[in-house]
Amino acid sequence: MKKIDLDVAREFSSQGLHKFLVHDSANFKIINFNLAAGQTFPVHSHEIDGELSITVIEGKGEFLGKDETAMPAKQGDILISEIREPHGVRAETDMRILVTIAPPI
Repeated sequence: MKKIDLDVAREFSSQGLHKFLVHDSANFKIINFNLAAGQTFPVHSHEIDGELSITVIEGKGEFLGKDETAMPAKQGDILISEIREPHGVRAETDMRILVTIAPPI
C-alpha cells in the first residue's frame, strides 16, 4: 500500500496547468492537474484502447468533449471515457482534477 498527500501539489499558475504525477505503474497512471480559474485542459484523444476517469477534487467548471460538448463539473463529479473519445476540462474556479488512465500512456 502507498498513501499520497495531494495537498502538497495544490499549486495554481496563471502561466498554465500545474501537473503532478501521483502514480505510474504497468496497470494505470494517475495525474493531478491544477487549473486556475479560466484555464482549459484542451479537448484531445489518444489512438489507443483503454479507459480514463477525470475526478474533480476541488472547484467547478465543465467536462468538455467532441463537437464543443460541455457538461457541468463540480467537486465529487467523475467523468469516465474511452481514451479514444475526445475529452477535456474548463475551469470556472480554481480547479483540481485527478486523471486516471488504464492502461497508462
